[in-house]
Amino acid sequence: MNNKLETISNLFEEKEIRSIWDSEKEEYYFSVVDVINALAEPKDPSDYWTTLKRRMIKEEKSEIPTNCRELKLKSSKDGKMYKTDTLDTVGILRLIESVPSPKAETFKLWLANLGKERIDEVFDPELAANRVVDYYRAKGYSDEWIKQRLMGIVDRFKLTDTWKDGGIEKPVEFALLTNEIYKTWSGMKDNEYKAYKGLRKESLRDNMTDIELALTNIGELTTRDIARQEHPKGLKDNMSVAKRGGNVAKDARKSYEKATKKSAISSENALNYKYIDDKNKLKNK
Repeated sequence: MNNKLETISNLFEEKEIRSIWDSEKEEYYFSVVDVINALAEPKDPSDYWTTLKRRMIKEEKSEIPTNCRELKLKSSKDGKMYKTDTLDTVGILRLIESVPSPKAETFKLWLANLGKERIDEVFDPELAANRVVDYYRAKGYSDEWIKQRLMGIVDRFKLTDTWKDGGIEKPVEFALLTNEIYKTWSGMKDNEYKAYKGLRKESLRDNMTDIELALTNIGELTTRDIARQEHPKGLKDNMSVAKRGGNVAKDARKSYEKATKKSAISSENALNYKYIDDKNKLKNK
């Protein structure tokens, strides 16, 4: 398995790209001057960024400079924390496209190839399915696990389609309903469950044990079938149904724990690295 944390930092093999994790937005933010230093290697990355910002605003009408967030990052020179311009992944990729440097061409080609792959998948969806299977295999998952995971994704779509029939439209509403199921049977919302397992952007379900995944499926399948039978309308009624579905999974959890005399909730994950502090440091397992 690849023992690196897969963020944009990995694109810059020999250069340090400082980053910070925003747990509320569930997004990484990367140092702009570090990326510029890696691409253009100017004498003064800060001055270079100041000039580039002016050009991007004036000539390109770009919103990238205004989308920057000033966050405190540790300086490699004196170890102190200083406010630094940062961008999320999308912003950094757009920044790369604006840096006039031969080194940036490699990344621009990489982005172009990614775009081509996605367009090809529009015409031949099997390519996307193959990419997913290859990715999971590379992570070390068995073919049987992959098969069950893909079936679970389809079942999830069936649930969200049922919610849509009940008038659910906004992403935040789908998140609230999902959290209601999780919280009812496990006692934790999605972000709390991920934190308990030591996850950040990683998929919670990809890091569940068999019993955790089974209980999640029970809660969601029950919620779907109740909703199909009773046709709840709006968020309030669907929340009530989601809680009932979660309670069925909660009862199943109690039965499992009584029979096995062990908790159905595990802090274990499938990662081969772990976060050891809030400064985005990693430790290989």
